[in-house]
This record gives sequence, structure tokens and C-alpha cells, in this order.
Amino acid sequence: MIVTRTPLRIPLGGGGTDLPSYSSKYGGFLVSAAIDKYTFITVNRRKLDRLIRASYSKTEIVDSVDRLQHPLIREALRLTGIDGGVEITSIGDIPGGSGAGSSASFTVGLLHALHALKREQVSQWRLAEEACKIELDVLKEPIGKHDQFITAIGGITCLDIDRTNHVSTFPAAISEDVLEELDQSLLLFYTGVVRKTGEVLHPQNQAANESHPQTLASLHRIKEIGWEIKGALEAGQLRRFGELMDEHWDVKKQLSGQVSGGQFDRWYDLAKTAGAVGGKLMGAGGGGFFVFYSENGKKPGLREAMAREGLMELRFHFDFEGTKVLVNF
Repeated sequence: MIVTRTPLRIPLGGGGTDLPSYSSKYGGFLVSAAIDKYTFITVNRRKLDRLIRASYSKTEIVDSVDRLQHPLIREALRLTGIDGGVEITSIGDIPGGSGAGSSASFTVGLLHALHALKREQVSQWRLAEEACKIELDVLKEPIGKHDQFITAIGGITCLDIDRTNHVSTFPAAISEDVLEELDQSLLLFYTGVVRKTGEVLHPQNQAANESHPQTLASLHRIKEIGWEIKGALEAGQLRRFGELMDEHWDVKKQLSGQVSGGQFDRWYDLAKTAGAVGGKLMGAGGGGFFVFYSENGKKPGLREAMAREGLMELRFHFDFEGTKVLVNF
């Protein structure tokens, strides 16, 4: 039996510049943080038959990989060359469609478990690349490479993407004191709204492919903000980091009418009034989690304001291990 644990993530700056429609022309840059909310994957050999049993939000029992309805499980089995006699289950700390990178976390964790089942030692980097191959190349999802790399590698990590869509990663050089303060100053609130990432990103992808001037200007600025956020974090300027998050939110809303909306804008304005310096909807937008930066003295007021609106807080800390095998026997 193999059990893997793979973190989810919070994008801190530069989100959206990893989309190939933009990065293949201009390059992308992001800063992101893995958090201690996870996807757990269990893989076990079936001893008495060659069936495939996959249990997620539903259960499938099939006699062929080709018959699997879950595209990520199907393609992960194909990529690793496992054609039967296996049972796969998944459990997630956060629901899918919430902007926390759950799809990439699932794919990376599943690939890790399948390789471990075959007694193959595979690097976190290779797991991220394989997950990208499945989601971007095979399934043609309108996404970038951000989620796969941060969930595989963990930590607070910078991702520099060149015009060939090659990803270089390096940790942000943040002091321990600043890291602890940042860990205590970021708050997550669940809106209860889930959405399909592709539906939100499709207009942005199309506009970037067509070199729409406003979209390109927004993405250029978002990339600049990513670099500025890296600098602010490394300099210990956390209030400046919060202000840059606020600017990022304003610029991101220009990318698509589906990023925000009346209720989301109202919640955001309310959070700022209650003490948030800045924040944003995680992932593509359109639902999921709000992440806010709030200085310590203002956190109680922010929590009370969001609770009155029915937004549930999810407490978290950073994860610095990335995907790992918890059980292997």
C-alpha cells in the first residue's frame, strides 16, 4: 500500500502569467506558497483480479484503463504504464474548484503514488513535469504550470517561466522572523462558491492569444507585481506586500468579468474596511477562497466581519516538504 500527501497552495503574486497564451510570448513569473492542507492518495495492488477501482467523489470499477471516466486517473495510469489490478482512493482537505490548486495536487500526488507502487524513485521536479504533461498536453486544460510545480516542491517558491514554457524554481529568500509574521498575517476565508477554472480562464486565454492590448497590459503589470512582491517579502516589508496584493486584485479584475462580481467585490471592500491591507480570490477567481493580508492588531475585526457574512475561516501554516510518500509497504 502507498499513501502520498501533497500540499495545496496560495498564490502570492504574478498569478496568470504562467498561462502559455502569455508566457510563450513574454515569459511569466510567480511567487507562491504551499500550505498544510493536503490531498491524500492511497494506491493498493488488487491481489485477486485485474480490475481498476477508483474512488473519489464517486466510485468506478472497470476492467480497462480506457473505461475510466476520471481523466486524471486514466491518464496517470497510462503515463506510468499500470493497466490493471490496482485500487485508488483520494481524500482532500479542501473541495475542488476552490482555487487552491486541488487538481494539480491530486495529479502530482497520484503520479507519486503510482511511481512508488512500481518502486520507482522520481524527483519532485519530474512529478511536476509529468502532471503538466497530463493536464496541459494530453487533456488540453487551459491552465499554466504554476500549480503543478508549487504543489510538488512546496515552500514559498518563485517560478520563472521562459518563452519555451520551461520552469525554473528557486525559494524566496525570506528571513525566519518575516516568515513567521507572514504565516500569522495571511487569513483564508471560504466563499462557498466553486467554479471550473477553465470557464474563468477561457476569456483571458483568448484575449492573450489575440494580443488584446488591455489584457496584455494587465498581465505585464501582474508580472511586475510578482517581482515586486518577491522584493517586498525578502526585504521584510510586509505592509508593502499587502498593498501590492491590493493592486494585484484591481489589475486582475480587468482580465475578465468572471474574476470578481458584485458579491465578491462587496466582501473584498468589507474586508478592507475591517482591517485587511490587501487580498484576492485565489486561483483564477470567480469563487473559492479569499486570502487577505492583515496586520496583527486588525485580525480580530477582519475575522468578525467575515464571520457575519457567513464566510468560514480556514486556519493554515506553510508547507515546506512538497509531495511526499507517507506510507510504503
